[in-house]
Amino acid sequence: MPGVRTQPEHRMSNPVQGQLEHIPVTTYPSSGVASKAVAAEIAALIRQKAASGQRAVLGLATGSTPQAVYDELVRLHREEGLSFRNVVTFNLDEYYPMAPESLQSYRRFMREYLFDHVDLDPAATHVPDGTVPRDAVPAFCSAYEAKIRAAGGIDLQILGIGRTGHIGFNEPGSPRDSRTRLITLDKVTRMDAASDFFGEWNVPRTAITMGVGTILDARRVILMAYGEHKAPIVKRAVEGEISHHVSASYLQQHANCTFVLDPASAAELTRFKTPWLLGPLSQFGLEWDEKTAKRAVIWLARTVGKPILKLTDEDYNEHGLGELLLARGANRGAYDVNIETFRSVQRTITGWPGGKPSQAALAKVRESLAGQQRLEGPGAAVWRGVAVDQAATNADSRNTTDEYPKRVVVFSPHPDDDVISMGGTFIRLCEQGHEVHVAYQTSGNIAVWDENALRHADFVAEFARAFPEVGRDVAERIESTIESFIRSKKPGDLDAPELQKIKGLIRRTEARAGARYSGVKPENIHFLDLPFYETGRVKKKPLGEDDIRITMDLLERVKPHQVYAAGDLSDPHGTHRVCLAAIATALHRLSDRPWMKHCTVWLYRGAWQEWGVEAIEMAVPLSPDEVARKRFAIFKHESQKDAALFPGPNDAREFWQRAEDRNRATAEVYDKLGLPEYQAIEGFVRWRPSMADGSLDEK
Repeated sequence: MPGVRTQPEHRMSNPVQGQLEHIPVTTYPSSGVASKAVAAEIAALIRQKAASGQRAVLGLATGSTPQAVYDELVRLHREEGLSFRNVVTFNLDEYYPMAPESLQSYRRFMREYLFDHVDLDPAATHVPDGTVPRDAVPAFCSAYEAKIRAAGGIDLQILGIGRTGHIGFNEPGSPRDSRTRLITLDKVTRMDAASDFFGEWNVPRTAITMGVGTILDARRVILMAYGEHKAPIVKRAVEGEISHHVSASYLQQHANCTFVLDPASAAELTRFKTPWLLGPLSQFGLEWDEKTAKRAVIWLARTVGKPILKLTDEDYNEHGLGELLLARGANRGAYDVNIETFRSVQRTITGWPGGKPSQAALAKVRESLAGQQRLEGPGAAVWRGVAVDQAATNADSRNTTDEYPKRVVVFSPHPDDDVISMGGTFIRLCEQGHEVHVAYQTSGNIAVWDENALRHADFVAEFARAFPEVGRDVAERIESTIESFIRSKKPGDLDAPELQKIKGLIRRTEARAGARYSGVKPENIHFLDLPFYETGRVKKKPLGEDDIRITMDLLERVKPHQVYAAGDLSDPHGTHRVCLAAIATALHRLSDRPWMKHCTVWLYRGAWQEWGVEAIEMAVPLSPDEVARKRFAIFKHESQKDAALFPGPNDAREFWQRAEDRNRATAEVYDKLGLPEYQAIEGFVRWRPSMADGSLDEK
């Protein structure tokens, strides 16, 4: 297993501290490493206080961000004897109303992740009470503040940050001196919580939260933010003005606050995104290598609105990139840098994602496609591939073997991610004659409307009535059970086992239809049903050995030349992240297999965003007809059409619309940079161990 870096990634001594960055920032190579560092600081405080006979008063947060911190604290307790007998805790917030035994209760969250696993006195734990009568809430909030004061104040407060910039539930508009109180939740916050409640309509509209002033009273504050979706608000909080519109910005006034970030959440900070604007790169521990130069030139072209090849020396000098010309401009300044970058972007484009075949192999592909029905005629995609690849160099740089056709495994975390995220490439690989396998890693059974499941149960019952030999009595009994459960179901309740199974079958049959439409042979469609997912609730189990074994078994059977996997890494504890960890771990354990020497792993993105052009290493152009075929493949997932149960961030577009807009936007960027004009482009990045979390990081 590759070694784990345990030290923060200090790219510079931070000469911009106090200028652009108004809060100390420490970045770590991954969220896993960052969380262990935070847990280590908490443990050191507990031990220090215990040694002097004092209590350690901790302010605690909930949500996905601190889960790994609590996991590490539990490990330290079990394996290294860390005692919590001298610890007093105060949680930031709780939904209101909310019963403590509810699935979404923060009291329950704390019990599941920390309280029930360490020697912490239950009487020393404090979580806002979501069952207090409404007229008693002000008195409860005042008493909560009094308990914090009586405990001597909070020694260390850990925080996350919401997309609105809230800390706790201090939504935009919260004053600096606010105290524990009842607050109305912002729509964005409720949307972000929708998956936990099986729908936005089930999310409470109010919550009890510590105030900004209460948080600022803590002697030490650590705010953790992981994932690229947090990057914009982190930048506003760290580099922006103090404003009640972003509650986290008040932390600029705290004397001992640190933002703990992973590379993705830090990506929008000026010293990471555009360090050349701050002075020589050497002060950041950087140099003008090919990757950094490419990123800077693309940024410059987009900033000044010019194609790459039209950038001038003046453009570089006026935008802080004169150093780049000196470092890489050879004898002709902008010309050489422009050419180098243009060719680098050009080389990413290919109509042959599986690699270009030899003439003999191509003849076989033509023969195999002869007479087959395609929307645009026999073998149309093959000839499109030839055409679009004329501008690119030999695709061998993207593939480690000349063998053709290739064995390909497309991993899909949910039953629709394959066609939403890389549907055009998926279809292209099939049409170009490769042996394409698709592996649906989870059932996706929580993301189906109850009414949809009931409709399918009704169909089965009607089918059984029409064909009694299939078992009418059983079908009617299942339908009745489902109908009765749905009528009595409360918001946020777990589905009955029968209902979970029906919803899983709906997603499975839709996935099979989408894969068949894309050209995958029935025997190459695999449903892994990874056990970590099968809890019936949004909260999943940790990645386990069974998940890894199932993944390894498939890879061993297929022995692929190419693997495609979801690279949506925004949520460090989301399904996509866990699914990638399963693949990464499986590949690492199989690294000594002969077939692994010729296996390339590509990461795609999902419905909401694409890789930046500066990061894309393989760009697959799509024609208008291919975009239409991709759309029809997505339409096979009827349960996710029109109004998906979990649509994601506040976005009214359907999944197919988001995918098309994303692919079109990528093509437009390529066009504006001076590359050929395409209808749409799907982008991919080659997987490297450092992209995985925790123990999978490279040294």
